[in-house]
Amino acid sequence: MIKKIVTFTILIISTYSFAQKTNSSPYSFFGIGDQAKIKSVEEIAMGQMGGVLTSEYQLSFTNPASYASLLWTTYVFAAGNKLNHIDDGINKQSSSTAGLTYIALGVPIKENQGLAFGMQLNTAVGYSLLETFYNEEDILAETNLLSGDGGTNRIFLGYGYQTTFGINLGAEAAYIFGGIDNSIVNRRLGVQLATKHETNSYLKGFAFKLGAQYIKNISPRLKLKLGTTFELPNDLDEKGDQYLYSIDNNINQEFSIPRDTLVSDSYKATIESPLRTILSAGIGEDNKWFVGAEYSFQDAIKFNGPIYDESPTYNYTNSSIISLGGFFTPKFNSIASYWNRVTYRAGASYKKLGLVVNDTQIDDYGMSFGLSLPMGLKLSNINLGFELGKRGTTDNNLIKENYYNFRLSISLNDKWFSKRTIN
Repeated sequence: MIKKIVTFTILIISTYSFAQKTNSSPYSFFGIGDQAKIKSVEEIAMGQMGGVLTSEYQLSFTNPASYASLLWTTYVFAAGNKLNHIDDGINKQSSSTAGLTYIALGVPIKENQGLAFGMQLNTAVGYSLLETFYNEEDILAETNLLSGDGGTNRIFLGYGYQTTFGINLGAEAAYIFGGIDNSIVNRRLGVQLATKHETNSYLKGFAFKLGAQYIKNISPRLKLKLGTTFELPNDLDEKGDQYLYSIDNNINQEFSIPRDTLVSDSYKATIESPLRTILSAGIGEDNKWFVGAEYSFQDAIKFNGPIYDESPTYNYTNSSIISLGGFFTPKFNSIASYWNRVTYRAGASYKKLGLVVNDTQIDDYGMSFGLSLPMGLKLSNINLGFELGKRGTTDNNLIKENYYNFRLSISLNDKWFSKRTIN
């Protein structure tokens, strides 16, 4: 068992930064990037609904109380691919990114406790925006090229405990870390040198989560499940350096080598994330079908620091998510038909991002579906998730995104604490 834990830990370390570029959204320009979905592929395939899910052999990340239901040691890792179509009302562009999203290990302890730990993508930055300005003769006179990449990851440790009366309790601690690079290149017609403003920042902090689930038998087969999760208030500390360079001025050239450093300075900032509450409810039959709904809400995130000066064009407000989803398995233990053992998932979600740009609230609408494909006759499975949605609008000089996400995870199961028998 110790050897297995060591091997898994080395695998986590080897993916330390999840270094692949995992975002290509103009909206990742704001704050510290797009907030990743801290959920499993199975949860996302059900419209991001997962606060009441319990399983003996699968991990759900929304509510740490779910770890109390584990009876099998579960290894899981996931990757995703995102295709993004961007429309500003005049021009259209497409981009694609891919990378790891999480790797985790769940371990049952006795028959009423479970432990899970791993690494997840937390936020992602990836954008390249070009502003153009023309003079009275309709000649390109000035450009601003804004670009950024990086993001943050989280290493987490969660624990779940199953009490009497159908109540599960759980807690989770996470360490968040990462780096973000942003730059703005300004070029003007008739000026010998252009300027480049660059910031290189590193973020770190802790986050904590508490969860509870209540499971009630309302008939010999049907179960009612209620869940609540509290993501406690937390701060991220940000430290970085900012530079102002002079560079060769070629208005059609995107990249130039800096010639002189005009300004070099260090800065500090703090990102304050208030309490986030997740309420979930659902009904279903174990290993057969389930339908549920989830609602989460949070006050506005606060950004404090010299690089987060108040802007007249955007601000942060309260955010919320409404999710609906479920799954269906024709016959969990079927021997005659493989497809009867496949689990089919579907869902939908509506999200208020908590971002207002040009007096316009940015919303996100999504639909999703997926499959859990058994591997042989064992509990291990391959999970496929498909998601399509729309974010933003072309109104008020904004950008609309139509995105298509594909996710894949592999879940492997084993018994680590089986009692030995003597023949």
